[in-house]
Amino acid sequence: MTAVSESFLAEFKAKVDAQGITRHLTLELEELAPGYARVGMTCAPKMANILGMVHGTAVFALIDEAFQAAVNAYGTVAVALNMNLTFHQAPKMGERLTATTRELHAGRRTASYLIEVADAQGGLVASCQALAYRRGQPLPFGSEAEQE
Repeated sequence: MTAVSESFLAEFKAKVDAQGITRHLTLELEELAPGYARVGMTCAPKMANILGMVHGTAVFALIDEAFQAAVNAYGTVAVALNMNLTFHQAPKMGERLTATTRELHAGRRTASYLIEVADAQGGLVASCQALAYRRGQPLPFGSEAEQE
């Protein structure tokens, strides 16, 4: 099992918080561990599509951030190979959404994940199956993940 230091996780969170997309959509990394992440977002009018509903791109950005955090929290570079997204219900403006990523399987070079987006009442808004490619290189910041 791979362990990472608390200082690495704090630096990782700071990098996530500093991204322009994170600030623009006010994405909040709430929980982080190798292979797991939870990210929250409150749906705002700036996220509206032409119908006045929350744009699917905003929901996808929430999913992608939770995926990015979970796969890279090992301290090594991982990138998306495939993401299959299903929308189950439309979120409401002003509603708080939470995307939770959990690792289903991790191999040497690929790993599969399930990301679920829920509303404040726990209703399923969207789900995504994602496949990551593990490049095996340390992240370009912080120290490499410590091995237990």
